[in-house]
Amino acid sequence: MNAILRNTLAAISLAALAGLSGCGKPADTGTTDAAKGGDDHGHEHASYVFGVIAKSQSNNVFQAARTGAFDAAKDIKAKYDVDVEIRWETPVDEDAQIQAQKIAQLTAAGVNGITVSCTDAALLTPAINDAVDAGVEVVCFDSDAVDSKRFAYYGIDDVEAGREVMRQLAKAMDNKGVVAILGGNQAAPNLQARIKGVKEEAANYPDIEVKYTFYHPETAPDAATKVQQEQQANPDITGWAMVGGWPLFTTNALDGVYQVAKVVSVDHLPEQLDYVRNGQVQALIGQDCYGWGYETVMMLFEKVHNGKSPEQVVNTFKLQIVTPENVEEYAGTWDKWVPKD
Repeated sequence: MNAILRNTLAAISLAALAGLSGCGKPADTGTTDAAKGGDDHGHEHASYVFGVIAKSQSNNVFQAARTGAFDAAKDIKAKYDVDVEIRWETPVDEDAQIQAQKIAQLTAAGVNGITVSCTDAALLTPAINDAVDAGVEVVCFDSDAVDSKRFAYYGIDDVEAGREVMRQLAKAMDNKGVVAILGGNQAAPNLQARIKGVKEEAANYPDIEVKYTFYHPETAPDAATKVQQEQQANPDITGWAMVGGWPLFTTNALDGVYQVAKVVSVDHLPEQLDYVRNGQVQALIGQDCYGWGYETVMMLFEKVHNGKSPEQVVNTFKLQIVTPENVEEYAGTWDKWVPKD
């Protein structure tokens, strides 16, 4: 058994088993008091508990995943009359160690399934494997742990997303110039795959040089500061390939940048749409952030309730290309994904 799980189990009290708390406040749960139960497929009144562990609560893409997870629980209740409790156990900011501890705690609490976006696949793989060995079904979303015992993954085709970022950026740059990649967390496998895609696609443009790759904490202020600092320090940059939208989650992030460089980014949050509207960003590559939660909770339900796995282990979705010409078509998406209070 992995040391993280072993140590965590030793420290967990009976109170912790009765109810987890996340990040200094009670964990978000569904509307039912469901507990682990059922009678092995074909049961009428089974109830399940699924843990949802995103990378961070400070990034709205994961708030969309949260909405999706809770909506899936409601739909399961409406369609099958089966209660599903969602335990939202996401760190405030990215921390793979906390994610591993949450997996161990959820496992000790006897949940039926866990869906997780891996901040660091190498660190989380042993924790995932220990959970599966203990009888907990695990699926990954957004950022996979390909060498783990998880039974499925739902998310973007990261290499293709990187390629599409570069295609859109090359178009905006008239197929020439110097590109900087904004890479987020260097340990995140999904981001490394997107960076790979950017570089592979750039090879098709002889007059484009991918000269820089910058990593940073995945918060809007940190990312915006990084972009502005590096643009000033490296004035030869004429294009930014952002494999995540972090700096665009705040205002004025591209001051001193958009005047001299083209920008294409992954994600299409409302804040990012404004950058497209005002001409500071040339294109966005959208993801099904809501589906991260909705689809993976459905996968867990099918697995534990009906014994069914997806036909494919890796499940991806079609990329959504947001440009000035179609930006208003995406304006209402986030009203559903992250409802305003």
